[in-house]
Amino acid sequence: MRFKTDENLHPEVVSLLRSHGHDLCTVWDQGHQGKPDREVAEAIRREERVLVTLDSDFADIRTYPPNEYHGLIVCRLAVQSRANVVAVFERVVRWLDIHSLQGRLWLVEEGDIRIRGEDL
Repeated sequence: MRFKTDENLHPEVVSLLRSHGHDLCTVWDQGHQGKPDREVAEAIRREERVLVTLDSDFADIRTYPPNEYHGLIVCRLAVQSRANVVAVFERVVRWLDIHSLQGRLWLVEEGDIRIRGEDL
């Protein structure tokens, strides 16, 4: 699967996803750090990538309708320490094998992953 991580995610998340065979780039790789959300959203749509972010603005389905993207993963974590984010993503990686991301928004919390999309 093709992912792009937002500037607010620790590099260990990038390493974890890559270690599971996913194609990954970061907003830092492409010089998109600090860019408005709309520009990041357009880039992931154009590149056919799933965005992984801690930015809850991407959870607004009126602004970012899931069916217009290859997938959005928005982490709403009470604790955003490196260790907690990596631990949560170890669970996310397992979900990737059994749940589709295409056209869906995954809302990830410490104890839950909720999936939103038109066909659900």
